[in-house]
Amino acid sequence: MGETHIARRRRLAALVAGRDAGALLVTRLVNVRYLTGLDSSRAALLVPADGPAVLATDGRYAGMAAQVCPELPVIVDRQVAAALVTRAAADGHGRLGFEAHDLTVEQHTGLRDQADIELTAPGHLVEDLRRVKDEEEIALLREACAITGGAFDAVLPGIRPGVTERAVAIALERAMVDLGADAPAFESIIASGPNGAVPHHHPGGRELQRGDLVTMDFGARYGGYHADMTRTVAIGEPAGWQRDLYDLVHRAQLAAIGAAAPGADTKAVDAAARDIIKAAGHGDAFTHGLGHGVGLEIHEAPLMGYDKTGRLMDRVPITAEPGIYLAGRGGVRIEDTFVVRADGPELLTTTTKDLLVL
Repeated sequence: MGETHIARRRRLAALVAGRDAGALLVTRLVNVRYLTGLDSSRAALLVPADGPAVLATDGRYAGMAAQVCPELPVIVDRQVAAALVTRAAADGHGRLGFEAHDLTVEQHTGLRDQADIELTAPGHLVEDLRRVKDEEEIALLREACAITGGAFDAVLPGIRPGVTERAVAIALERAMVDLGADAPAFESIIASGPNGAVPHHHPGGRELQRGDLVTMDFGARYGGYHADMTRTVAIGEPAGWQRDLYDLVHRAQLAAIGAAAPGADTKAVDAAARDIIKAAGHGDAFTHGLGHGVGLEIHEAPLMGYDKTGRLMDRVPITAEPGIYLAGRGGVRIEDTFVVRADGPELLTTTTKDLLVL
């Protein structure tokens, strides 16, 4: 992806020039990876408005940097941000943009006092670029989602009464790695019976019981890109209220996916699902936003909720995950990862959404 990373840095340089800064200091590691391909625990990147970028990393990653991004000059220094501020001042940049959402106040103060250069906060420039994915990124997301679905299929036969939530989570995460994932995308959520009323329940020692609904929220990370999928299954024949709840969430989710098109207001996409749930009398039980972007991070822009602003664009991968949570009884959540496309949404998580009775 060398040419891809070079193109990304060129687009960023144009944004930097538009913010009247000589260069941008990129310190968020995920943003450094997006712009260079280098996945490390200590790196920073200087991106001038005009001229070549400069990477800084420590000795542990110097060899890797030479392989991954050989076109970039590399400064080897443990104090990566400080080294690049010194370089920016030496190159005559009077104003240096920095990622205010990443640096601490203490770090900012140290950099400000280090060199005769003005620091300015131009906003989330790299995150703005990352929002729209190229087809190489979407291919990685597609594979992450395929692994996720395969893991779900693999563990279904073992989901039965007497098995603990924790055992299901371990089985899912092992299956994802066995199928080729770098790692789980996040800590898996397995919420059975009344625990299903807690959207981010941590799987524990509760044993699955006949009559439970079991919500499973999990995903694989592949090539650095994160999948996110939720399915709710029934252990034994579900009660009428459980099937009604499932059907309601399913309808709401389909409505949201149908509303997600380039130019759509994120509030309107959230409302497509939320209004259906409200009309059924469960508005207060849908306690979170509809979804979020995915990519090199599990939660990226855009965020979609009743209090979020923004518009969707072509080639933006997002999730739609409405849920209803009834205290003491249980809950249902259904989630897919899909790509907003001009000709209709491309579903990346393709596992059935019919209510599975195990």
